[in-house]
Amino acid sequence: MNDNRNPAPGFERNPDKSIVIRPHGKKVCVRANGIDIAVTESAKRLRESGLPDVIYIPFEDINFASLERTQTRTHCPYKGDATYWRLTGAGEPGSDIMWAYEAPFDEALDIKEHGAFFAERVEFEES
Repeated sequence: MNDNRNPAPGFERNPDKSIVIRPHGKKVCVRANGIDIAVTESAKRLRESGLPDVIYIPFEDINFASLERTQTRTHCPYKGDATYWRLTGAGEPGSDIMWAYEAPFDEALDIKEHGAFFAERVEFEES
């Protein structure tokens, strides 16, 4: 018996729901306020039934020096608890621009140590 299991409770209630995580296969650059926040060739695409696809970028390819963690927290019954980040710098605090599931449920383990960005708050470039 594996005591470290952490299954998503959402799938028990909704067994027809699906989450598929695959390599994105393209180079991705994320910019905000003229700053490169992330550049990677190792992005993953999460496809969740009923929602738009989301690109997740490995933490190692994210410029965390330009980000600060906020107090925002949300819960997804399929992926787990999400934490959020905003741009750092002078001026008024900005909106959250990135989220991550740092301890995801078993079904979403492939996005652990990956962050996703709000497409309407950053610039995405793919090649």
